[in-house]
Amino acid sequence: MSAAGDGEDGGGAAADTVVLEITDAAASPSSTPPPTPIPVSALAGPLPSPTVVAVRADRGRLIESSSYFRALLGGSFSESGSGYVRISCDLAAAVQVLRYLFEPPASFAISHHNFLQLLENTASQLAVPSQELELGGHLDEGALFLAVESLLADCERWFRTVRSRNPSMVVPLDIIIEAWYFAQKHGVTFVEDVCPGYLAQNFVQVISSRSFVHIPYDLLCSTIDSPHLTVDSEKQLCEAILSWVSASRQSSEQSVSNSADNQLSLLSKVRVCLLPLGFAAGTKRNCFEFGNNAVCMILNLLKDSLQTLLYTVTDDNLDSYRIRLTEYSKKIVLSGCPQLTTQFLYISALPTDLDAVFKRTIVSDVNDGCLNHYNGLVKKAKTLSFRNFEDLQYLLLRCPWINEINLSIDTSVILSKYSIISSRSEVRRDVNRNLSSYYMQSGSYGTSVNPVFSNISKLILEGRNDITDMNLLEISMLKSSLCYINIKHCTLLTDDGISTLLLNCRKMHSMVLSYTSFGYHSIQTLCSLDPSDSFSYHKDEHAHVMAFRLQELHLEGCEGISCAAMSQLVSNMNIVKSLCLRETSLADGALCNFVGSSLEYLDISETLVSMVSLAPVIRRNSNLSCLKTAGCRNLLFEQGEVQSTSGNKYGRFLQEITSMCYLEDVEMGWAFCPVRVDDLIPSFSKVRRMTVGLGTTLPENILHALPEICPFLESLVLRFQVISDRVVRNLLESSTNLQVLCLHYCLGSLTSFSFQTKAPALRILRLQWVTPWITNDDLTILTQNCNLVELLLSGCKLLDPSSQEIISSGWPNLTCLQLEECGRITVDGVSSILDCKALEDVLIRHTGRGIGRTIITDAIRELPLLRKLALDLCDASEGGYDTPNVPEGKMMRSVRMSRCKKSAAAARSCFGEASSSSSNPKPVQHRETIVLEWSSRQLTTTVVEERL
Repeated sequence: MSAAGDGEDGGGAAADTVVLEITDAAASPSSTPPPTPIPVSALAGPLPSPTVVAVRADRGRLIESSSYFRALLGGSFSESGSGYVRISCDLAAAVQVLRYLFEPPASFAISHHNFLQLLENTASQLAVPSQELELGGHLDEGALFLAVESLLADCERWFRTVRSRNPSMVVPLDIIIEAWYFAQKHGVTFVEDVCPGYLAQNFVQVISSRSFVHIPYDLLCSTIDSPHLTVDSEKQLCEAILSWVSASRQSSEQSVSNSADNQLSLLSKVRVCLLPLGFAAGTKRNCFEFGNNAVCMILNLLKDSLQTLLYTVTDDNLDSYRIRLTEYSKKIVLSGCPQLTTQFLYISALPTDLDAVFKRTIVSDVNDGCLNHYNGLVKKAKTLSFRNFEDLQYLLLRCPWINEINLSIDTSVILSKYSIISSRSEVRRDVNRNLSSYYMQSGSYGTSVNPVFSNISKLILEGRNDITDMNLLEISMLKSSLCYINIKHCTLLTDDGISTLLLNCRKMHSMVLSYTSFGYHSIQTLCSLDPSDSFSYHKDEHAHVMAFRLQELHLEGCEGISCAAMSQLVSNMNIVKSLCLRETSLADGALCNFVGSSLEYLDISETLVSMVSLAPVIRRNSNLSCLKTAGCRNLLFEQGEVQSTSGNKYGRFLQEITSMCYLEDVEMGWAFCPVRVDDLIPSFSKVRRMTVGLGTTLPENILHALPEICPFLESLVLRFQVISDRVVRNLLESSTNLQVLCLHYCLGSLTSFSFQTKAPALRILRLQWVTPWITNDDLTILTQNCNLVELLLSGCKLLDPSSQEIISSGWPNLTCLQLEECGRITVDGVSSILDCKALEDVLIRHTGRGIGRTIITDAIRELPLLRKLALDLCDASEGGYDTPNVPEGKMMRSVRMSRCKKSAAAARSCFGEASSSSSNPKPVQHRETIVLEWSSRQLTTTVVEERL
């Protein structure tokens, strides 16, 4: 910066004014004449020049407000009496400061747009060194010159107010980062004080910003250490740290050793025992020591979490076990964390100033279901009491603000279409206690009307096959609020029970009733006049029935609906947005009666509809984003007669879609056969999920062009298609969003070249009878190129026991592993498979006779998240498996054991290997499946004829 006066007033300025000629320090020197002075008020509009401006300003105001001008214009220097002063600095910043000094406060506001500029020109020095003025030299470009004390105070006040009053992030992250660097350089303490807390309370927004990886290490550390740090889960925090660490490794700004130290320091701030087990296992791929330590801690915690917490309370060191709850928390995600029990919620809500003895007593009482110290807890901790989370009604009594409840579990593998040979049930020995004592404090429990339940609008009970009609009657107490219910696969419910619920809960507008006994009586209830109807004066006669108001209805697999009842139902649904009639009696006669025009989701797969009824529906519903028609063999039929496929039948089907819809989810088979790429553009340009199956064959040019046709493709399932290396490799290379790739029973000439390319987004890979050539080397390459959480392989005959180690070490975070007819993988047992601690679903069939008798018990003990296990008795090394009545794990839901049917002459083994007298091996046939299913109260053993 330079300052000089030439003894003139620069245009006849009055004695109480001074002209400031401000030149942008970043601009090149110029010999142009001085600009015409303008008043300060003109600075609010466009500047006459982007590099230099002359401003007439009040001398007294400048001297009064700025240390710099007080030294320059009010001292004993020769420049003090000058009427024309030249300044070289940041022009935009200087303009903002002058506007602040001379404009009325109401017309000038500090915002994130000008905060940094104002800060940079006020905060460096509150007095300018006299020797700088005497020399008339330049200060460094970063030096701040105006030193307006009041503006600095206003900047601080605004910044602190933004942090304390705004629920979301107002100041962009890149500005926060610049301000932090500036504050460190110039000692602006209020910025260093506010930034960490501001980022901490908005951390969920911070980590979604592109600038997150540019946060300086010390600011990130301070943010994580802040008591205001707000995240949805510990996983979210760990993911953010790992992404920052990854970016810092690639940066040349830090040395390798420094980066390693920073990584260890940041990861040490993660409360690893709060991480989901699957996520923790997955971190072993890139941070083995951290991930392995996390997995060990979580497994140890699962063995005895109470004792661990008691020891921790005694040592007064609970921070590592506290779920991060702050006043800014909006959502807490604990999924995938079976180690987090009720006690963790208690200690997370306890104040830090409680003494260790009292904390230990509380943790012990919670475990015993005793609340002797509840009153003391309320006084000291100001937190709610939860006695048992398994008891829904008690939870609602204690938490009346809850409006959505999801109690879904895995659905039964036994459907009504299977042939049951035998079935028996026995009460689990660990079934608990009488819960009636839990209700003693609530006199209102059990009454027909209870205001506590007035907020419950959404209830999900999917898979609860122990729920009865009586339970539905109890749920009817929610009649004043319940709008959404999901009872999919609740197989004990009857049509009468469902119709009674609908009769009581007339506000219901969304229902998922798939694979239930929903039928005639329920349909009559939906289609009958509603005496309490608020639409009594609606001009449409259908508005008087409950079906008219339905927005979502899923009836997949409901086989008890007659054609006449189906026709009656769909003719009354005018505003439905999501409709699933998959595997029902739906035919043209019923679908032709559907007149709705609001559909966004339509699934009519495995029904008898044809283009006669479907085409008008597509044409009328332009907002349709999901269309599923797989298995609709009659799409090529018209009025019961086969039409020529050489004409425009395919074209008609595609024309309806491409002219009306922009699909995001599509599942098709019969009648879906485009021959040109142009047929699918642009209507498929938004597709994210695609399934193409039996009934059509996509040409190679279409398959190869899928990344171009569907640039946002995330999931692709191909069944019975002809594929090639060229197609698969292009998909993996070009579909950068592809997370799911499933190839089932496809033909073609695939080789290992298909998967020798990076696919960092791929998470689910299912290769069913398409890759018999896969070897251990191919598996190793796959582990290097993609990070899978689900893997299905069948028909891979070349795999051996070493394959287990490749899979478990390459993908330690697998949640689903299915291996069928895969060589001799299990000939030496399954020890390496049990190292994948995050496994939830395991299927091992015809992979080698080496699995021990205790596999079920071992799997439940070693895999704490395991819910489903499918085995084949052919793989048993001792002829069978031991089956426990009470599984040690809390997650176990079902075990399936199949038996093979051998020929009378024993000409071949059950592994399909031909004997010396047979040169033509046949597919293995299975005689039956033994199914063990655990519910909360009993173990059911069922034998069915089919292989499940």
